[in-house]
Amino acid sequence: MSELQMDCTEKQKGCMRVLVTGSTGLVGKAIERVVNEEEGSKEAEQWVFLSSKDANLMDFQETLAVFQKHKPTHVIHLAAMVGGLYKNMKANLDFWRNNLYINDNVLQAAHEVGVVKVVSCLSTCIFPDKTTYPIDETMIHNGPPHPSNFGYSYAKRMIDVHNCAHAEKYGSRYTAVIPTNVFGPHDNFSIEDGHVLPGLIHKAFIAQQEGSPLTVWGSGSPRRQFIYSLDLARLFLWVLREYKEVNPIILSVDEEDELSIKEAAESVVQALGFKGEVVFDTSKSDGQFKKTASNAKLRRYLPDVKFTPFNQALKETCDWFVANYDTARK
Repeated sequence: MSELQMDCTEKQKGCMRVLVTGSTGLVGKAIERVVNEEEGSKEAEQWVFLSSKDANLMDFQETLAVFQKHKPTHVIHLAAMVGGLYKNMKANLDFWRNNLYINDNVLQAAHEVGVVKVVSCLSTCIFPDKTTYPIDETMIHNGPPHPSNFGYSYAKRMIDVHNCAHAEKYGSRYTAVIPTNVFGPHDNFSIEDGHVLPGLIHKAFIAQQEGSPLTVWGSGSPRRQFIYSLDLARLFLWVLREYKEVNPIILSVDEEDELSIKEAAESVVQALGFKGEVVFDTSKSDGQFKKTASNAKLRRYLPDVKFTPFNQALKETCDWFVANYDTARK
């Protein structure tokens, strides 16, 4: 666990003590980096970054104890059992039960210690499989999610239900953000269990070393919106400090920035300088074809928000992976 103090604006009405769960993951590391890089504009803001070593969040008494120890006023809740398409397909029950326990324990512990605001992290996979596009924040509960990851999806949806019920009973400001596919340094680059982009990066790196073809699972036709973890971290801080709604908000690049998996694979090839053959294994599942999300709500709040260009962010991610290959999660 690490702690650091930052400056705070007067409008925050006193010191914020922010506890971040799941801080050793992709998004947590990005938030810690962004907070460290801020230049003292948030006086007396304190940050506590928790890892799984500090408490087993599937156990309520351990969760409550760590909240009582640090007495946060605000929480960013990132801790979750996560994985890519193929891991989800093998373990829907585990994803459902483990995430349900974690989320309920964190939100209840936050309530018991008087936390003012919780910002939880959802995912676009929570949206209905059969829907119209682009999806927006009003459509979360309009139908079943894709069957490949229904356990994780329903568990994450329940955070929104919990937040709304909590606001109804206590008037609290617990909310959630819904990012599209996140990538960046400190990702899980597991080929079997990771998400599509870090998995492609790892496979391309190995293929480059071995002089073998890069095999992309599936047809390459599904489409995704990718958001760089550092861009997401900055938006997370804006939500924590400024966003007043209980209803969730999608944090995403624009619709026109959506890429096919084939295009993403070609970008990985370019970023790593891979010179070999690229083949598509169509015996593997494609998963959900598209999850095109609207960031219109975000743009209403932040019309001039800028995102790191995909190829630049991907190159930075690939460079980090190569430089940290021995210690990166694989």
